[in-house]
Amino acid sequence: MASGERDALAGKLPVTLITGFLGSGKTTLISRLLKHPDMNRVAVVINEVGEIGIDHDLVTMSSENVSLLANGCLCCTVRTDLQDTLRELFGQRRAGQIADFDRVVIETTGLADPAPVIQTLASDTMLGAQYRLDGVVTLVDAVNGPEQLRTQPEAEKQAAVADLIVITKEDLAEPAGVASLVDALKAINGHAAFRHSRMGDLEPSELMGLGLGSARAGPGTLRFLGELENETAVATEGAYLGDRTPSRHDPSIHTLSLRFEKPFAWDTFAAAMDMLIGLRGVDLLRVKGIVNVEGQPVVVQGVQHIMHPAVTLDRWPSEDRQTRLVFITRRIEEKAIRALFDAVGAIRG
Repeated sequence: MASGERDALAGKLPVTLITGFLGSGKTTLISRLLKHPDMNRVAVVINEVGEIGIDHDLVTMSSENVSLLANGCLCCTVRTDLQDTLRELFGQRRAGQIADFDRVVIETTGLADPAPVIQTLASDTMLGAQYRLDGVVTLVDAVNGPEQLRTQPEAEKQAAVADLIVITKEDLAEPAGVASLVDALKAINGHAAFRHSRMGDLEPSELMGLGLGSARAGPGTLRFLGELENETAVATEGAYLGDRTPSRHDPSIHTLSLRFEKPFAWDTFAAAMDMLIGLRGVDLLRVKGIVNVEGQPVVVQGVQHIMHPAVTLDRWPSEDRQTRLVFITRRIEEKAIRALFDAVGAIRG
């Protein structure tokens, strides 16, 4: 991206997805967010308004499916499907039929797989032109979370695709149990940030700014990639992120962090990803990273069979010029991914 070019990412409305298994505290969190003064330009999309229980004295204006709250926050109910709701919201905003908003928060049901929502933002041309994924926030119940992770595939997947994991109901659990839960979550998703919440006591700012918000590189780019701004890059392959992922008994879902020293031609990298998605897309829960494409830094991210449009940064965000990719997979070995990249490189080399 040349310095004078318009930053296409910066013009899109950021979308934060809040997910978590049944009883994880999503309703409590959303209820508190709706009352927060910093939510004055946010549209909150929920599945069932009755579950949230919006106080009547908070509502200044209501339509069939959109309520304007006294603090300026919009609360919107999904009537058909999420794609239609987001299209309708944007159309009403552009037409001046509802209050302006510059961010969207989407709350999913407790049994929902978050991947289709993420894929929708990437694969729907109209939505992709107006919205961008800013991050996935997953709430995990400290009391019931360990059992849910062991027995419920949806709960494990919600943790696997998260950018931020929020531990709730910690006051009702034993400290040792909470520590064990955090270890299990880090084994599933070693790159996620962690927060702790009691009765939804989180600031809106803590749930936002998790994604890639600009093609102009900066500290936010490094955070999105799972790197610390002052972290010294490790140049050896396989040591990305400092191997911080702890082991567990049955690591069916885990984080793989790969480095590649040599720059890629974009066609080679894209062909390798296409082959990986074609062979194991259902088990490729999430991927993100920065790719050295003939010297240029290109940020990539995707979920299962869908890759978001690649973003070329205006500069490298640090001195590190190596390709760094984080894969969150189900039963895919690092050596299999690396062998596939090597094979495609050899064919195209």
